[in-house]
Amino acid sequence: MNMTSYERHVRTEILLGTDGVRMLRCKKVLLAGLGGVGSFAAEALARSGIGELVLIDCDVVTASNLNRQLVALESTIGQSKAAIMRARIADIDPACRVDAREVFLGHDDMPELIAEGFDAVVDAIDSLNSKATLVEVAFKAGIPTYSSMGAGGKLDPTQIRSGDLMDSEICGLARMMRKRLRKRGIERGVRAVWSLEPGRPPLPPEPTDRGRPRAVNGTISHMPALFGLTLAGLVIRDLVRQIESSPEAAQ
Repeated sequence: MNMTSYERHVRTEILLGTDGVRMLRCKKVLLAGLGGVGSFAAEALARSGIGELVLIDCDVVTASNLNRQLVALESTIGQSKAAIMRARIADIDPACRVDAREVFLGHDDMPELIAEGFDAVVDAIDSLNSKATLVEVAFKAGIPTYSSMGAGGKLDPTQIRSGDLMDSEICGLARMMRKRLRKRGIERGVRAVWSLEPGRPPLPPEPTDRGRPRAVNGTISHMPALFGLTLAGLVIRDLVRQIESSPEAAQ
């Protein structure tokens, strides 16, 4: 069954109006990391009607991803997360242009990537060093930047908060991000999602293909998903506010 653009986004148009739907279709968003947080954020952005998504993740699906990641199914184990997400979005909205890159996003790659031009950047990266660098480069380029703090080791959805990263509390990852960004001259303006729930202890650090060994956090199905959906909601909210505050909207 062929579905017209109007039929596809009719419920969104009730909330945003015709101009709002058209505006989202003109926006380009970068999302780095397609794990438990990023996969849900990517799908929510696509379903909202965002016109262009650049998705970056070098990993493949493993069995340990099945408890929380949208891309993880028995049938997708061993497959590229980026490729799975691209195919999934094409089945949701073929008009959404998806550039899915199966690459490791290194520090030296980030300035060139950000220079491609985006209306928003969403950070769902696990690695602290890469996370801080992406946020720094995007923020200093003047692009609205949204970052996920630690969803691992948490269970309580009522403790999730969002706002300026510098207002975050409790979360250990958020504390380290605040410290690093302040050293790089960033005080306020990065949007973030975090939890006030004290994290449960992880397993001892394990070796990785890149960088230092990482501790393995316990995870549950709903927490990364809620972090990702909240990040997408913040992006959509802020983009909608742009059109609501435009001179044309005031007429």
